[in-house]
Amino acid sequence: MAVIVAVAVDGHFPSGVDSPPTTAYHPSMKLADRLSTVAPSATLAMAQKARDMKAKGRDVVSLTTGEPDFPPPDHVIEAIHKALTDGYTRYTPVGGLPELVEVIRAHYANKGLSLASNQVVVSAGAKQAVFNVAMAVLNPGDEAVVLAPYWVSYPDIIRIAEATPVTAVGTQDDGFVVRPEVLDAAMTDKTRLVILNSPSNPTGGVYSRADLEATAEVLRRYPNAVIISDEIYDRFLYEGAEQISLLEVAPDLEDRTVVVNGCSKTFAMTGLRLGWAVGPKTLIAAMNMLQGQSTSNASAPIQMGGVAALTGDPGPVERMLAAFDRRRRFIVDKLRHFKGVTCFDPRGAFYAFPDVSGLFGKARPDGTVVKDADDLSDYLLEQYAVVVVPGAPFGAPNHVRLSYATDEDTLDRALTRMAEAFERLR
Repeated sequence: MAVIVAVAVDGHFPSGVDSPPTTAYHPSMKLADRLSTVAPSATLAMAQKARDMKAKGRDVVSLTTGEPDFPPPDHVIEAIHKALTDGYTRYTPVGGLPELVEVIRAHYANKGLSLASNQVVVSAGAKQAVFNVAMAVLNPGDEAVVLAPYWVSYPDIIRIAEATPVTAVGTQDDGFVVRPEVLDAAMTDKTRLVILNSPSNPTGGVYSRADLEATAEVLRRYPNAVIISDEIYDRFLYEGAEQISLLEVAPDLEDRTVVVNGCSKTFAMTGLRLGWAVGPKTLIAAMNMLQGQSTSNASAPIQMGGVAALTGDPGPVERMLAAFDRRRRFIVDKLRHFKGVTCFDPRGAFYAFPDVSGLFGKARPDGTVVKDADDLSDYLLEQYAVVVVPGAPFGAPNHVRLSYATDEDTLDRALTRMAEAFERLR
């Protein structure tokens, strides 16, 4: 008799399945121990809650989305369509089409970084590139230092690789930049990986040249640590902020630094899944081998879309960034008028990350006390149908993350409801 097992994704079972089919579940089925250390993505979980409420007819306003609300540029869509009609429907080299690899090399040459073709690997999104680095360098018992606040997936990727995540925390007062002495205190002889993300998800913080120079000074003292510089938001910069890669200020770290990027954010191609990593030949070869035994190549026509994205008209991206800058100023100004809330001025990405700890200890109208950001997020969701992401999964429990990758009307509706919700706390 066949055994059917329904596996929940982010707490939800496949369409048409409301709960595990216990009559078909085989009691001898045992999942891998490593999964016990992994939590569902907080951002995806909150987005799913919003979808569930909308399906029930609620007027939900969601600020959870980590993707631009713009379509990909027309020339990218046209290139993908042409690739399909031109026969780009077969396997490509695991590490990427030569056309795309050459364009990526040229992209970094413009930044002063000379790369050979075997220092580039194209992946199905930047997340896969981060995952492949972790799997290639981490062993059980190793430690990986994550500069916090961090993207929610970093610690769980580290745990899947059977290593231990360690956080080095930057505070709002320091612009969410991790001080060198804090980073140094987190590093040990067991540190095999360090992950830096600038511009940052969730904070919008950007590491300056001086910040990176100080960070590099610490990293030089730990020669066994591989470094990931996640630069997926490198084009989302405001008010004169500069995106400076770690390798621009510390070229001596090139033999153990992997730069990760992709098309998802800059070109609004999140669902098309195209990322890449550039780094030392030995590590890139190992990542290529891993990918060859998992997903193989990224989608062939999407890779040709990536060529068009990186070489085409920058106008659509510039217009998108101008819209994000208007929204950024709007949302930060509103948040700063909320009693009990303080908000850092983000200079990158498309998130606001206010400190809401001034509201902790207050009571909701029903008398329930708001103990933390999780409670506050639940209150906004249940009573006002506003969806934000609590900060604990980002390593910052006093904060919530609000995405402004949505239109101004949606932002205004959300913030109006939030103002009322906060006013009713006593």
